[in-house]
Amino acid sequence: MIIDVWSDVVCPWCFIGRRRLEKAIATLGPDVDVTVRHRAFQLNPAAEGVMPTKELLSEKYQMPADQVSAMQARVCSIADGEGLCYDLDETLSGNTGDAHRLLLWAQEQGRGDALLEAMYSSYFEKSGSLFDHASLTSLAVSVGLDEESVASLLNSSEYSEQVEQDQALAHQLGANGVPFYVIDMKYGISGAQPQEAFDQTLQTALTA
Repeated sequence: MIIDVWSDVVCPWCFIGRRRLEKAIATLGPDVDVTVRHRAFQLNPAAEGVMPTKELLSEKYQMPADQVSAMQARVCSIADGEGLCYDLDETLSGNTGDAHRLLLWAQEQGRGDALLEAMYSSYFEKSGSLFDHASLTSLAVSVGLDEESVASLLNSSEYSEQVEQDQALAHQLGANGVPFYVIDMKYGISGAQPQEAFDQTLQTALTA
């Protein structure tokens, strides 16, 4: 079973969905061979510079600061139910292109899943940055990737085309946002679905 997961590293529902997908996979048992592939999706591919996430959300949804805080508090509560410790007060937003390029490369090195977990945890639980080479390099090295190779990748344009292709494929499959999951290119799960949706879809794919 191959599960393609389109996500953005600054999408709070994507980390929550990751935990739900992990639980669903665990119910399949050890005899089921499952491969999870990261697919790039940028929520704001034209982003320039870095700004507080609260300001970005306030501008995007024309919402006062207190409503943004309330919205984030609800997300934190849901994340807590999945065993995650979100702290969204000081998070920043920016362009995630380099993070996705690094993830796609790390995936080929067999460390993509570990790096994605490290990125999510750093960003959502520790208010870490994912928008500068130093922060990205530190996270990559922490999961066992070679520092010089990481620097070489980040200072190039490698995987930029694949990031664009992943995003284009998501749109072709009908996705305009993330998280978005496709099992064996046949069965889809779109958006922040409850645990039951993951369990049922994976069982359907398994027995088809």
